[in-house]
Amino acid sequence: MGTILWLLSVVLVIVGIVELIQGALLVGIVLIVLGLLVGPGGVSVFNGRRA
Repeated sequence: MGTILWLLSVVLVIVGIVELIQGALLVGIVLIVLGLLVGPGGVSVFNGRRA
């Protein structure tokens, strides 16, 4: 599950950067933020805390 989330986050960030280059600032920023939330934080959010 973690690998899939990381791959999804990479795709979101890359698409966000492409959108920024093409001039769609708002869409690009939103995609990059979503990618960062899914990648680093998503693994712990979706799996929960394990003691």
